[in-house]
Amino acid sequence: MAKTIFITGASRGLGRIWAEAFLHRGDQVIIAVRNTLSLKELAERYPSTLLVLRLDVTDKKACFEAIEKAKQHFGKIDVLINNAGYGHVGAIEELNEEEIRAQMETNVFGLLWVTQAIIPIMREQKLGHIIQVSSALGLVAFPTLGIYSASKFAVEAISESLATEVAGFGIKVTLVEPNGYLTEFSTSSGSQSKSLALYDGVRAVLNESNKPEDWGVPEATAEAMLKLIDADNPPLRLILGRAGFQWVKYTYAERMKTWESWQDVSVAAHGKP
Repeated sequence: MAKTIFITGASRGLGRIWAEAFLHRGDQVIIAVRNTLSLKELAERYPSTLLVLRLDVTDKKACFEAIEKAKQHFGKIDVLINNAGYGHVGAIEELNEEEIRAQMETNVFGLLWVTQAIIPIMREQKLGHIIQVSSALGLVAFPTLGIYSASKFAVEAISESLATEVAGFGIKVTLVEPNGYLTEFSTSSGSQSKSLALYDGVRAVLNESNKPEDWGVPEATAEAMLKLIDADNPPLRLILGRAGFQWVKYTYAERMKTWESWQDVSVAAHGKP
């Protein structure tokens, strides 16, 4: 059965690949982006099943209006995919206030506004699936990517709480956590702080560990997303990519080792027998 899917940030990259996969199989899709011209050809190919809306997700009022327009156009919204976002690179000391606020405004607040706008519609429908595009770096953090990870760690917390809050309304929530993929996200879509030479060594170590095989093939994610939106019982978290799975597995094993080695101190700090 065809679904109606609202997706942000799908003018290129993974979002564009997913949107095309949905349209190809007959779903109705609403793509909300800053630059609608990039979707002109796609809109001409799918005139009856694609609605393109101009949206800057940092504008709260515009987010609510876009969701309402989509609902009026197709009569329902089954799936929301919060995909709008970008990555900022910079050591913590290198970040300026404007860069920090911009990262959070898009990746956290933008996602939050669209999520808040969709909940009443899905609650009224008594069904819906909210898919938040986080990152494997929302579960682990690498040097020089701290502010990006901070934004995705926030998305993780918001969405995990949300999943419990809305479950009784028939709404499901999934966090999609891709590792790096060979898209514009890793090049022209990102931004970078002015570098300080004293962190060049840290960058060099990170670059040396950046193996070609760790970067996934973007088109390979489409089948995973189709399976996810069709699942009767979708997972709260879905890692996309072999590298991300390895990073998370290693990091959480190391965390458990550390926590267990300090368990006596932790328990004593409780203060009660």
